[in-house]
Amino acid sequence: MKAAVLDHVGVPPHFGDFAEPEPGEGQVVVNVAAAGVNHLDLAKASGSFYTGPPPIPSVVGSDGVGRTAHGRRVYFDAPVAPYGSWAQQTLVSDTDLLDVAAGVDDATAAALGNTGLTAWLALSWRARLQPGESVLVLGATGAVGSVAVQAAKSLGAAHVIAAARNPDRLRWARQHGADATVVLSPGTDLPSAFRQAAGDHGIDVIIDPLWGEPALAAMQAVAPGARHIQIGASSAPTIDLPAAVIRAADLEILSFVVFRAPLQERRDAYRNLTERAALGEIAVDVIRLPLAEVASAWEQERRGAHARLILTP
Repeated sequence: MKAAVLDHVGVPPHFGDFAEPEPGEGQVVVNVAAAGVNHLDLAKASGSFYTGPPPIPSVVGSDGVGRTAHGRRVYFDAPVAPYGSWAQQTLVSDTDLLDVAAGVDDATAAALGNTGLTAWLALSWRARLQPGESVLVLGATGAVGSVAVQAAKSLGAAHVIAAARNPDRLRWARQHGADATVVLSPGTDLPSAFRQAAGDHGIDVIIDPLWGEPALAAMQAVAPGARHIQIGASSAPTIDLPAAVIRAADLEILSFVVFRAPLQERRDAYRNLTERAALGEIAVDVIRLPLAEVASAWEQERRGAHARLILTP
């Protein structure tokens, strides 16, 4: 079969041949229709992810959408090594398959995989978002943040604030559920900007893939009892956090990693995501590339693609 083959750790994969998977007990072969291109994939292939370097040779890719031999359409995010999602076929444990709602195309379903589940579960499961609460999404124009803005509204948030550096992309957030926006510009009094954007609603939940200065500013603007969901550190790896900030707001700081959510929670979340996408309630920008253009996909993701990259075998 054709696949994105990794022959050396730290070197981009190449489009080539790889042995077809043979399922063992409890395993199923999935014919891949669309595979997500994630920063996680680059980190794993480069050997910088905390799980260590992958086996060599192996196929790159952590998640995707495809069909089993019986025609069941599924999402998967835990291929059995040395197989990955950037291939015509992959190998998955049959207990790790998530069903895809009807009416959503394969590329969109794949784009709502790892990043979409992160956004949805960070709100529904980790933050325990209640209808009528207010949500601030940091990095709201990124892959996770853009879904989080829409998911917050879909889950019943009364007021959603989208915060990001790019004012042009924030207009997209306004069109897809954000009630207010804040531009993360240098020199801005961000705590005041967040309070102004929140108005009388306050801020009950922060979705934070940034950390650094924006995170600290958000903590200084929240309502009592707020929950800060920490899911990434693309702005800075550390902050200088005064203890008084936490105590003043009775603030909960909660970490979130998607694979730690219970399997049934993940199944329900993915079904909800894809159902809402089929209804047009949740949208995601997608760039489709054929698997043969894996080198281009790798480079675009490394530089920071403006939309979700999807490889189509």
